[in-house]
Amino acid sequence: MRYFKGKQFKKDIILIAVGYYCRFSLSYRDVSEILKERGVSVHPTTIMRWVREYGNLIYQIWKKKNKSAHLTWHLDETYIQVKGEWRYLYCTIDQEGYTLDIQLRKTRDYQAAYMFMKRLVNAFGEPTVLTTDKAPALLCAFKKLQKNNFYMHTKHSARFSYHKRNRNDSRRKDEVFQKASSFRRSMTYKN
Repeated sequence: MRYFKGKQFKKDIILIAVGYYCRFSLSYRDVSEILKERGVSVHPTTIMRWVREYGNLIYQIWKKKNKSAHLTWHLDETYIQVKGEWRYLYCTIDQEGYTLDIQLRKTRDYQAAYMFMKRLVNAFGEPTVLTTDKAPALLCAFKKLQKNNFYMHTKHSARFSYHKRNRNDSRRKDEVFQKASSFRRSMTYKN
């Protein structure tokens, strides 16, 4: 691949380092230590640069190859501040909690929801169940897409209590923290 031309390390090492960081919730230093055990000396800052440079590229390639998603999707939008400006973040996760797609928009209207939902069905196919909150824009976009022969076999479920699933889940944070701290403990007690 031309993306790795002129790099000091081989593309296999770069891909493994970025993959470890993204897949296993490790810190840059942890990835550096794992590679050092395998005979490759890489500074954590270098891994940080690789993740910034290749993380999105690897995610896009993975998304094209792994278009299969679970058949139950949860779609939500939230209002966030990006560089001092307020934007709407549309996010879809499957029943396992994996993020299928996200999109940042200036407006929270039917057109934004329509484009996002159409992009989802084109990328991943139709789910059996699509759960959203009771936002009118999402309901309108879903009905319009059904008229245009999308989501024909999909059952739509609208709930108010859904919003907690898409937000930062404290259980996930605790799991990542425990995994990282146990890894560090095992590294310090080895000596």
